[in-house]
Amino acid sequence: MNFRNTVFRNKIRIWFLHSTLMVIFLWILLMPSMVKYQRGGNNIFTILMNGQPVGTVASKDDAYDAYRRARRAIASKSDELTLATSDLAIEGSNVLFGTVDSTQEVADNMTEVLKGSVKSTLNRAYSIKINEFSVNLADISEVMQLLETALSNYDTDDEYDVDLVLDPTREVNVLTPVVLSKEEVEKKEEDERTALPEAGVSQMLTQTVKEAAPIAYDKDFSDYDLGLMSIDFGDKVEIVESYLPDFEITDLGTAVDDVTKDKETNQIYEVQAGDTLSTIAAKYDLTVADLIAMNESLEDEFTRIRTQDELIVTVPEPELSVVYTVQEYYEEDYEAEVQYVDNDSWYTTQSKVIQEPSAGHRKVVAQITYTDKSETSREIEKEEITYKAVPKIVERGTIVPPTYIKPISGGRLTSGFGKRNRPTKGASSYHKGVDWATPVGTAVLASSSGTVTRAGWGSGYGYCVYIKHPDGRETRYGHLSKVLVTVGQSVSQGQKIALSGNTGVSTGPHLHFEILVNGSQVNPLNYLN
Repeated sequence: MNFRNTVFRNKIRIWFLHSTLMVIFLWILLMPSMVKYQRGGNNIFTILMNGQPVGTVASKDDAYDAYRRARRAIASKSDELTLATSDLAIEGSNVLFGTVDSTQEVADNMTEVLKGSVKSTLNRAYSIKINEFSVNLADISEVMQLLETALSNYDTDDEYDVDLVLDPTREVNVLTPVVLSKEEVEKKEEDERTALPEAGVSQMLTQTVKEAAPIAYDKDFSDYDLGLMSIDFGDKVEIVESYLPDFEITDLGTAVDDVTKDKETNQIYEVQAGDTLSTIAAKYDLTVADLIAMNESLEDEFTRIRTQDELIVTVPEPELSVVYTVQEYYEEDYEAEVQYVDNDSWYTTQSKVIQEPSAGHRKVVAQITYTDKSETSREIEKEEITYKAVPKIVERGTIVPPTYIKPISGGRLTSGFGKRNRPTKGASSYHKGVDWATPVGTAVLASSSGTVTRAGWGSGYGYCVYIKHPDGRETRYGHLSKVLVTVGQSVSQGQKIALSGNTGVSTGPHLHFEILVNGSQVNPLNYLN
């Protein structure tokens, strides 16, 4: 055998062995990054995050695993919720040979992309809803401070505490405040520690003793505990936990102002007997001009208002109202209730004072309930009369007086009551009624029921009708073209009594209408319904 051939062959064998070992090593090293060919299915997946490529993986499960790791990495940088745009796209393909990235490498790439799309951090907060108003605070301690501040305006001696409990009427977790006196809280805790179970007659007797109260006339004024008796929120308050960005959370000082400061709120006021525009305005700290501006029904300060009319007024109110009851002792002069004597032969517009009143004096303990600063009720607990008030006694009529209606349908008001330029020769410069322009022949109706006292020609009035009414008033209808009633005839309200015309001293077809009270003409427009 040739020695050189033997050496050469050995070298080839060694080289082949080394190459084989190297290939095996590389195959082992690169195996996790290579994918296996699969007939008819995707075996490699390219991942895009917010449109940017972040790596390639061998399965969708690997992609979602990387996505979860990236989200945890972003969230770990804050104790609160983080808001970021995360548009994940996975594109699959089938290749004979390809390499993939490790799951952690893809997750790191995703994390970098997400960092650039972080919008804000959502903070744990508490949303407080009061009717239609809501405000968001950073933590529960600020919620308690807000509620306690609302109470402190009236609980000046700090006798009451606020607690938050789950609202039993709601299926979701909604907190609502409960106000208890510190004395009640202590007594409840003491009873829970020391009370022994009772039953039957013993339990009934204990309950009876607890509910028994001293009779008012047995108590002296010094026996009453004066001051704040109870306090609570006047509006429904709901508190829920939420996650919000910084800009939606209100600082405590601003929230306190928003919730407790008075704001002008529109309310409806029903006019009471004796009211005038000026007294209503003064009651709500307004001017008459303010009232007129708020109510379209008011033309000016002379507009008549009637009992049960409704007017818009503004009332200062906070978003969160507080209802509380105070027990007070006071001495006052008081008026006795007016006593009425009915007279069935008088109209309700007639009255006469039979006895003038005289004020009395009394000592009083009363429980007064307020909503914010407005008194809503007063209940007298004890009263001691120093000297008795003398009541006012009024005789009043019971017959409802007749009403007055416009005597024609339609028509255009052409001349009002009072001073005017003389429209034609012979006419008066002081108009004693009102004129409505209307075509000749328009039906003229009785403004109210009564008895006809004149029916015929009346000089400057032309053809006219006078009617006397049961309340002593009189109506007159002038410049008629035809009279349809006779003197002494009884007519009912709305009955046709004549046809309009243009007779007498007249500048054109119209109806002249007057109302007389105690024999003197008054403005008819003030008496028409």
